Amino acid sequence: MAAPLLRAGSTVYAPMIRYKMNQPGKSLGVIGLGGLGHLAVKFGKAFGLNVTVFSTSESKKGEALDLLGADRFVISSDQEQMKSLMKSLDYIIDNGSGDHPFDPYMSLLKIGGVLVMVGYPSEVRMHPGSLNIGARTIAGSMTRGTKQTQEMIDFCAENKIYPEIEIIEIQYITEALERLINKDVKFRFVIDIENSLK
Repeated sequence: MAAPLLRAGSTVYAPMIRYKMNQPGKSLGVIGLGGLGHLAVKFGKAFGLNVTVFSTSESKKGEALDLLGADRFVISSDQEQMKSLMKSLDYIIDNGSGDHPFDPYMSLLKIGGVLVMVGYPSEVRMHPGSLNIGARTIAGSMTRGTKQTQEMIDFCAENKIYPEIEIIEIQYITEALERLINKDVKFRFVIDIENSLK
């Protein structure tokens, strides 16, 4: 349980604190519902935020709403759904590692809104107008320190936040890699070394 928090958990927690995404009543968009995204949803709900999940796959709707407690689920390719949310979000955490457009998401931010990238697309391209001459911010975040990691662990303990994991034995690693390629992971694999070596 601890390993996904130490990596994925701290990756999303650190920018949420840095950019003050812990203000109850504010709105958070979460792009991508994988290992990082599902923890961003859990943190957002624990902070008292209204959380909207953006995904390319309708199959993740039940997980977003029922398992993780998101307030809204949006298919990012549905222009009507996206248009209905223009200028409605205070923050967005972008967990997407695949290439995707940024302009549609920037238009969802309120004036003064912040989009923080924690995923790794191969490039970031957007129209300068999406920043609305400095009224919206796009930032990256990959750094976190020991103190903030401990703060995140304490926050998780207090709020009973646990990563959604699938425990596997090391002998299953080839199949696990194939499942990773096919995006068939809910939400992190954890290798049980002790039982794998018996």
